[in-house]
Amino acid sequence: MRFPTRHVAISGLCLAGVVALGGCQAWRGGWAQDSRCEPVTAEIYFEPNSAELGPEARGLISATAERSDGCRVESVEVLGLADATGAADMNQALSEARATAVTAALAQAGLPAAAFNTQAAGQLNAVTADGVDRPMRRRVEIVLRLARTD
Repeated sequence: MRFPTRHVAISGLCLAGVVALGGCQAWRGGWAQDSRCEPVTAEIYFEPNSAELGPEARGLISATAERSDGCRVESVEVLGLADATGAADMNQALSEARATAVTAALAQAGLPAAAFNTQAAGQLNAVTADGVDRPMRRRVEIVLRLARTD
């Protein structure tokens, strides 16, 4: 079957429109912001009095580490926290254990050990000014600082 010349010309324009609007990566690169190597943050939550990483936490850690693919890792900040339940020295040790567990899992996921900055805050700031406990402090905060490799 033969198509009239007019239909072929319109089809060619449609194809050109698709390429211009959604296709050529080099063209779009000049217009779109490349957020691939922006900082990545994540929070890993723990059960009370625990520094054990469950399957969900391990999956989140793995996904966080994968976000660095194609980027240079400038730093990996890991901050262990605890709530105000119990003795301050126990909470300091617990936040250290949480930070250590997350750091080990991030290293196992392929992030460079030299980039780690691991800290533990214990129960510091775990109580509001009006004396209310902050139970969501049972966590580790992760910040990946990344840079483009080009």
